[in-house]
This record gives sequence, C-alpha cells and structure tokens, in this order.
Amino acid sequence: MKSNSTWTDALLASFEDLTPSVREFRLRPEGGVLPHAPGSHLQLEVQIKGRPHLRSYSLVGEPDGQTYRIAVKRLDQGRGGSLAMWQLPVGARLRVSAPQNHFALDFNAPAYLLVAGGIGITPLLRMAHTLAQRSAAGGRPVRMLYGARTTDELAFLAELQTQLGEQLRTVVGAAMDFAAEITALPAGGQMYVCGPAPMLDAARSAWLAAGRPEADLRFETFGSSGASAPQAFRVQMPRHGLDITVPADCSLLEALEQAGVEQLYDCQRGECGLCALDVLALDGTIDHRDVFLSAHEKQQNTRLCACVSRVAGSITLDSAWRPEP
Repeated sequence: MKSNSTWTDALLASFEDLTPSVREFRLRPEGGVLPHAPGSHLQLEVQIKGRPHLRSYSLVGEPDGQTYRIAVKRLDQGRGGSLAMWQLPVGARLRVSAPQNHFALDFNAPAYLLVAGGIGITPLLRMAHTLAQRSAAGGRPVRMLYGARTTDELAFLAELQTQLGEQLRTVVGAAMDFAAEITALPAGGQMYVCGPAPMLDAARSAWLAAGRPEADLRFETFGSSGASAPQAFRVQMPRHGLDITVPADCSLLEALEQAGVEQLYDCQRGECGLCALDVLALDGTIDHRDVFLSAHEKQQNTRLCACVSRVAGSITLDSAWRPEP
C-alpha cells in the first residue's frame, strides 16, 4: 500500500547518453508539466518481466515547461528497472506520477555543502544551479563535492563547472574527506548528500563527529547499493503461513506483495521506515541498505526495511498484520 499520488500518461520524447552508464530521458506528460522545486522526483511505472513495478527518479535540472528530465544509471546486476528504462524507444508511453519532494532545499542556511556520489548528482544538479545563482546575486555561499569511480562517469560535469567554477571539487576513484569538508563549512551551514548508502554512512558519521546538528544534514539515497551483490534468499513469515524465495532481481517488498502480503510503504528508498519488519530469526547476514535505521539498530538485526535491504541466507520475519477479532 503506497502513498496516494496523481498519475498520468507520458510520452518518451527523447533520450541522450551522458556517460557510458547514465542516460537522460525527457518525458512529455499529458496535460503538461507541473511545477516542481529542487530536490523533487517522479515515480514511474515500468514493465519488468511483464509485470508493472514502481521506480523513483529525481527530476534533473531547470524545468523547461515541456518535459520532465530524469537520468537513469544502467545497473546490469540491479532489479531490472534501469534495464527496462534503457530498452524504451523514443515514442514509448508510460505512467508517471506528479512530482513529489522528500528532499526539499532550505533557503535559510548561511552556507551550503552539496555532496554527490555517482548518480546521486541528479537531485543536486538543480540545487547547485539555484544556489549558485543566488550566491552570485549576493546570497549564501555554496560548494559542491562530486565523486565517481572514473572521470567519464561524472555526468553533468561541464554544466556544474560553468555554474560553480572553483566551488566545485571532484573526487575520482578515492574516498571523500568529509571531515575536512565539514570543517570548512561555516557554523550553521547545511550539508545535502545523495549517493550510495556506504557514502551516506560515512558522511553522517563525520557530521556527528564534528558536533554538527543532525537537523542540518539532509540526505537522499537510492536502494540499489549495498555491501554485497544481490542474491536470492529465503523468507518465512509464520503469521502468514509464508515460505518463499526472494529472487536476486526482486526486492523483499515486491516479493511479499506478489505473495499477497500487504505492506505499508512510501519512499521505496530506505528512508521513511514505513516498510520496516521485525526479525524473528536469522540464518545468515542482513545487508542493511537503508538510512532509516540507526547503526545500533542495524547491528542488533531486529528490524529491516523491506524496500531495499537484502539477506545472504534465510530469515524469519513478522509483520504488523493481525487477524480481525
């Protein structure tokens, strides 16, 4: 059971390869483009193995009034959403939601540090543009730290260099020095981070170690990253009489829905915690890919977020469902 949203049909107007693994899509929705602020995203309904699945993609860049722009990283070992998108021809039709925003930009901070890892640049691109324009007009300073494994995977690099100039720093094939970057951020400044879960964990640890207010750290993640490659795992839910295998290319949340177990969920990125389930028994290890549970909760392995987290081995879970009295 997902949160309510307005849906419409859209036409794939065009696409362009930005890097060897990142493709930008322009979608023209029926009824026109709705206004959206920096940090907004769309939900798309994509067909994977003949079944509809929902995927979330950040809206990229400045609105042109005609199309929604998204960028999709091809993940050959992912759950199939990116491959389904990359197979779409120009002229294809698909369902899209109205823009939503769980990563809103606060314009009241005295300074900003934007941190992107790989495809995590997508929600931060418009933030960088907006803040750079405001800074040039006498607004608050903004810096960006942008990392990728290789230089040719730095999507939108030329655009960012034009917008930010010397306030853009790229890190290729190395870990980011979060401690130094946070030290350089004026007191009261905010850090906006988007990237894989391990990068977010490192950023959050450095932020808290610096004594910065947790409320001034804003982040968004994507559920494709984890400590290990996806593999099939066994799930038992005694309350539902359920014993299933979750395939490597399917999330636990999707597998439970296909088995008839209704789950409450919203973000599908491991951020909101609505889909968290209680762990009754574990034979193996949990690859916690969320940013909702604390480090202590992840160590305890008493809960997991069904939308993104996976298991190596088998697990027994309980849901919030109870039979009618």
